[in-house]
Amino acid sequence: MSSLLASAIAGLASADPSERNAAAEAIYRVGRASAEAAVSAWWSESELSALLLVPSPVVTVGLAVERATFGRIRVANGTPRLAEVPADQDAEEFELHFPENVLLDVLTTREPGGSGAIARYLAKFGEGVQQVEFRCTNVDRATEILKDKFDVKPVYPVSRPGADGTRVNFFLVPSPGGGKVLIEFYDVPAAPQAPAATAQ
Repeated sequence: MSSLLASAIAGLASADPSERNAAAEAIYRVGRASAEAAVSAWWSESELSALLLVPSPVVTVGLAVERATFGRIRVANGTPRLAEVPADQDAEEFELHFPENVLLDVLTTREPGGSGAIARYLAKFGEGVQQVEFRCTNVDRATEILKDKFDVKPVYPVSRPGADGTRVNFFLVPSPGGGKVLIEFYDVPAAPQAPAATAQ
């Protein structure tokens, strides 16, 4: 991990809101730039672009940290609600929202010494940007387009349950600068409809 990124992760736990904002912006800029460089060709496909809300995509940078760091960041930012993560997934997470549409998803293992994707990332790379998440209006359809038109294979054959009732899938995409970027597509469950009034 670069010293700049390490400093920014530490800054997310600062007592000074301006330091937290600057740290979040630095992390977001690094994560989003790497993702957009990797997926820029996708925007040429009109249906896929529409599914991903282009030209104004909703992009969240997923930051994997150790449990102690997770706790410090959460407390410094007002103890935001933990997301409801499916029980079979070794993860805890919460979202942070900053000015200028800077969105971070802070992730850690559910238990010390976990064995899931976050634990494997931390063991291999240490704390850092683990994934970049794009809101999508139909994850399964977007996955089909990536397979058929860009030969990009998903991590899962079909979407799976994600945090807070979402459906998600993942794509490990080569980065122009070398290495790979983990891209997550997620959709947001529709709000329940109020029952229609019945005639008396």
